[in-house]
Amino acid sequence: MFLQRSARVLARRVALRPATQRAFTAGSALRRRDNIDPAPGETDHRIKKFDEIKTEEDLLPPGAPPGTIPTDLDQATGLERLEILGKMQGIDIFDMKPLPSDRKGTLDNPVVVRSFGDEQYAGCTGIPADSHGVKWLTMSRDRPIERCPECGNVLKMEYVGPQDVHHDEHGNSSHHTRTSSLINYSDPQIMSIFDHGTILG
Repeated sequence: MFLQRSARVLARRVALRPATQRAFTAGSALRRRDNIDPAPGETDHRIKKFDEIKTEEDLLPPGAPPGTIPTDLDQATGLERLEILGKMQGIDIFDMKPLPSDRKGTLDNPVVVRSFGDEQYAGCTGIPADSHGVKWLTMSRDRPIERCPECGNVLKMEYVGPQDVHHDEHGNSSHHTRTSSLINYSDPQIMSIFDHGTILG
């Protein structure tokens, strides 16, 4: 019995050779100088610099050469391409740094949030930073000032996008007006309640 078990164990441990041998072939690859990416600091004729971009057509990619895998730079279009080209030159296109939390914004001196769109969302975490949970504030071109209901920090949206864009006027003159039953924190009379702690009668 011991002999049968040891024979089975030995049979399992023996390395089996494949029935057919694989042939080893070594291929040579020809490296052409014109397909090499430019070294750092050199210019690439396929890529426009950030300063050269003037129209939407300038944001179309050159595409990858046939038989290669495209990179983000080869295939990104539109705002994604603009962001990549800006990052390559050290420019933060969308201004993604956090808002200053070293001071509390007031109605006279609010924390300014730049926006390219008609509406901007900003999260307030309190003064000093992380003193309360994130409260999301919505600012728009019609109502650029918002106040955090938790800490009273005042934010103001500064619109920096294109002027006089009439993309929403399609012959319909009945536009929805915003009616709100919420407290208007940008009204000076309401603000005096929070600033002085008095209730108006």
